[in-house]
Amino acid sequence: MVLALEVARHCAGTVRPGGTLLLLGGTGARRIRAALGVAPAVTAAMPAFTASLALELAPVRVNLVAAGFVDTPLSARLLGDALDARREELRATLPIGRVVVPEDVAALAVHIMTNTALTGATYDIDGGRQLVG
Repeated sequence: MVLALEVARHCAGTVRPGGTLLLLGGTGARRIRAALGVAPAVTAAMPAFTASLALELAPVRVNLVAAGFVDTPLSARLLGDALDARREELRATLPIGRVVVPEDVAALAVHIMTNTALTGATYDIDGGRQLVG
């Protein structure tokens, strides 16, 4: 969140009116569990932070994309040998029946940046994971 605040401070005078500041966050730490430290608190604070920035920076539009698991090289490095099992678990349990890929996140980002009626909102992209627990 500190990084998002610094980005917002620096872009306030450089993004054109009607332009977009798009923050990227996640959904993974929304459920509190051991060993996550402050991650759940930061994850929970980001939507309110985004909405507040949208009011403060208007007419610059501010939104947040909160991604769940996305099949990326970083995910592969973090999960190592467990990556294939995670992919299979998600394919079997997600309502969309597949794993979210970077192109899905990019398509959402483009939509948010080009739709000039959107500001102050959080857009979850997790394949429906929150719906199935």
